Amino acid sequence: MAYILSALFFLLLGMAYVKGYDIVKRHSPDHLTHFYLIMATVRMSLALTFVAVYVLLFAQNREDAIHFALVFIIMYVVMMVITLFMRH
Repeated sequence: MAYILSALFFLLLGMAYVKGYDIVKRHSPDHLTHFYLIMATVRMSLALTFVAVYVLLFAQNREDAIHFALVFIIMYVVMMVITLFMRH
């Protein structure tokens, strides 16, 4: 269940990034750099919060927490690579 929620998290975050990028590009292309930096900060903050909540509230043991965190970090890196190649 946790991995399904993680995939949904990244799907929603990716869609928000793409829609936001399109809106900023259409209305104020000079601010794309600011948008990217703000989204990177929001994305990282939300990801760290998601992992912390899982580890503190739902992890059954240390190995489960480490395994989830590693899988989540890999998913985060893949999302970053995809968004960089998609929009830049």
